[in-house]
Amino acid sequence: MASLSSKPRNFGAYSHYYATPCTRTHQIGALFLVVSTFFLTRLFDQCYSVTPAIDLHRTYSSAVTSDDGVLRWPERGYGSHLSLKMYVYDENEIDGLKELMYGRDGSVKTAACLKGQWGSQVKIHKLLMESKFRTSKKEEADLFFVPAYVKCVRMLGGLSDKEINQTYVKVLSRMPYFRRSGGRDHIFVFPSGAGAHLFRSWSTFINRSIILTPEGDRTDKKDTTAFNTWKDIIIPGNVDDAMTRNGRPDVLPLPLSKRKYLANYLGRAQGKAGRLKLIDLSKQYPDKLECPDLKFSGTEKFGRTTYFEHLRNAKFCLAPRGESSWTLRFYESFFVECVPVLLSDHAELPFQNVIDYAQVSIKWPSSRIGAELLDYLASVPDRDIEGMIARGRKIRCLFVYGPDSAPCSAVKGILWELQRKVRHFQQSTETFWLHNGSFVNRELVHFSSWRPPMPLP
Repeated sequence: MASLSSKPRNFGAYSHYYATPCTRTHQIGALFLVVSTFFLTRLFDQCYSVTPAIDLHRTYSSAVTSDDGVLRWPERGYGSHLSLKMYVYDENEIDGLKELMYGRDGSVKTAACLKGQWGSQVKIHKLLMESKFRTSKKEEADLFFVPAYVKCVRMLGGLSDKEINQTYVKVLSRMPYFRRSGGRDHIFVFPSGAGAHLFRSWSTFINRSIILTPEGDRTDKKDTTAFNTWKDIIIPGNVDDAMTRNGRPDVLPLPLSKRKYLANYLGRAQGKAGRLKLIDLSKQYPDKLECPDLKFSGTEKFGRTTYFEHLRNAKFCLAPRGESSWTLRFYESFFVECVPVLLSDHAELPFQNVIDYAQVSIKWPSSRIGAELLDYLASVPDRDIEGMIARGRKIRCLFVYGPDSAPCSAVKGILWELQRKVRHFQQSTETFWLHNGSFVNRELVHFSSWRPPMPLP
């Protein structure tokens, strides 16, 4: 590299070509030109390259929305825009669907099924019915949605476990398109901790289908899990509409300085080790950890407003596992701006390609629930808590079951995830094709002539 000293360098035999010696000014100018060229080249490369999705790890201040409020999804693997055609089966179209939605005698009301943890099963169906991505033509559909409210129907006595199983099998046998793909392009929602195990024979009949569920792992309860990372999608829990609706929620967050407790846990013990540890811990440190005895009946029953007023009164909301690994409290915490602390080792979280959960929550080993946990939470500076709350405020729209026309909603996030699952070529063990592109079954009957009931495994 050229010297930056003030004395001109002697280039020997070649010096006679230069009328003017190379001064310090020339050398500084040359260096400036090299540096400028480098940065301009980088700038043009960035301007003319495909703009990637926002990296939440690096530019988290923008969260998942741009300045115009539009949701940005990672382009790699998803595409630059949503382009889906989804067929939603009508309840009168397939014999048995009505039973899966309203029970054997039709006595289960949709309004009752909108509440509680299973409400997402109804909401997703209703929102897809209104979606601009819905098509009325099966032949052009990328995906098929099968509506069913079986968790609610079962809880309200509309169908027994045996009846649910039999009815699902009957429904599937009347769907030629399900048979064509082996179920790979069909979508089912199972919104509770039981996941697809609500359909006892799921592993035989829908093991290739796309399952939407908040439950990612059941191997602690079952021999096999119904969740497959490669095809299934984790969805958020159903937070009460009064807390997620636009405008003013029923219960507003409190400033950190006005919160009475360091942490809280609002839930029943259910005989679960982690929950029992928290309840015992609250008795040792009542000034730091609140674990109220939740009443679900009688004069001391916790209403919705009372529940969220307690939830907002701590800096950290503890979310241990219950009957299964997922927990609704994790999602509820974002709407009272309390930092969720996940105490469920096997929990899976939705939309991990756009949300960096380490920026908006804490995950702590369930085996280390004790005074050590409270000491750690007490050591977190308020400025860091405020930062996590602010970032959580930007991404919680992904936990709201709103229409896909909204800039950010759970359904829009689900559609982005579904777009990755689309297979444009469909096949199954009972689907065959010929030289002219026609699809036939084992008897060489053309697909258009397949008639229900279809043979199933």
